Amino acid sequence: MKEKEKDARGEFRTRLGFIIACVGSAVGMGNIWMFPYRTGEFGGSAFLIAYFIFVILLGFSGVIGEMAFGRSVKCGPIGAFTKAMEMRFGPKGRIPGKIIGMIPVLGSLGIAIGYSVVVGWFLKYLWGTISGELMQAEDMGAYFGELAVDFGSIGWHFLGLLLTFAIMLMGVSKGIEKMNKVMMPIFFIFFILLLIRVVMLPGAAEGYRYMFVPRWEELGNIQTWVYALGQAFFSLSLAGSGTIVYGSYLKKDIDVVSCAGNVALFDTCAALLAGMVVIPAVFAFGLDVGSGPPLMFITLPAVFQQIPFGALFAVIFFIAVIFAAVTSLMNLFETPIEALQSELKLSRRTSVCIVALIAAAVAVFIESGDTVGAWMDAVSIYIIPLGALIAAVMFFWICPKGYAREQIQMGREKKIGKWLEPVTKYLFVGITFAVYVLGIFFGGIG
Repeated sequence: MKEKEKDARGEFRTRLGFIIACVGSAVGMGNIWMFPYRTGEFGGSAFLIAYFIFVILLGFSGVIGEMAFGRSVKCGPIGAFTKAMEMRFGPKGRIPGKIIGMIPVLGSLGIAIGYSVVVGWFLKYLWGTISGELMQAEDMGAYFGELAVDFGSIGWHFLGLLLTFAIMLMGVSKGIEKMNKVMMPIFFIFFILLLIRVVMLPGAAEGYRYMFVPRWEELGNIQTWVYALGQAFFSLSLAGSGTIVYGSYLKKDIDVVSCAGNVALFDTCAALLAGMVVIPAVFAFGLDVGSGPPLMFITLPAVFQQIPFGALFAVIFFIAVIFAAVTSLMNLFETPIEALQSELKLSRRTSVCIVALIAAAVAVFIESGDTVGAWMDAVSIYIIPLGALIAAVMFFWICPKGYAREQIQMGREKKIGKWLEPVTKYLFVGITFAVYVLGIFFGGIG
């Protein structure tokens, strides 16, 4: 019985469940505060044009590639890279493949550890709203400052980890798939409710003007294209990790091209919806729209304090944000969990417990706002895009000629056109390399 438990791999039961899980992994903090801010800063609709171009390019190259790569080998990045190297170099490629495969695994674990701290902050804010503490706070900056210090949110942080890993213990179909089917629809419904309220705020029109009135001259600004690229790349969860793992749980008869298109579409809708809530609300009260991460913990709570029924809308907002964060966190933690299951042949329960202990032991020392920010910057700049680049090279270059096309075509009735190889082997690999270099140069673009 134990052997069966160790050897069994999870699998998404339905195509819809897979798509929603991938959307859940993509919808996160970048959609909620970074996207609207950058849209306004870099030209309104002009930025959206650049962003949409990159979403289409990356969705129909990188996303389908990572999905198909994982499905083709039924492994996460370590197993996938190992098999790619063995196909090219024989048995001598096995060890290098495993070593290289550790890069996206560590990247996914690293960013998840930092993200878990932020989830703890949101849980604290939700409780503060319910108890009335947050609505009565006179200085929102001081309120956040008391939380975002060394060892300042251990209880809330651990509660976030407990909720996340409790879901993951239930497995792929009963845990990840089922909870994404609940959390993602609620996220969209709650943000639509918030949108209806924000539209009625006096001064909200200025926020929509800031976001959507085009300033065409910004298309000539190289930074508009650089940050649109970074926004699209990181929003689609391209990292050579989570999407490969989710793809490894995908059935052979599913059309990954169609799935990738749906993921790109709904992720973009989530970003636009968040922007249409956050920015106009901030404008309505004359607050700083460019406040960055403090937007979530200082600026927006101050908005909720000033509107009628603000506590109710704050509860709706923080529940929606927690759901978005937890669905992303599950995807990030699933990569190291899958690696332990596949490489060490451990049971899922044991693998989840090991990753949970590592996450708790490390993250407790980075609860300061400055520390967790530096931690996540380092991982997102130097490791995440490198993992995506290596995965692209492995699938589109190292694997035998025609292998990528064959795996992407699987489950699709309509034959893929001749565009596939140029767009994936050259354009996507080139774009991913550019993301890595530009991220280092600009100190982060996603």
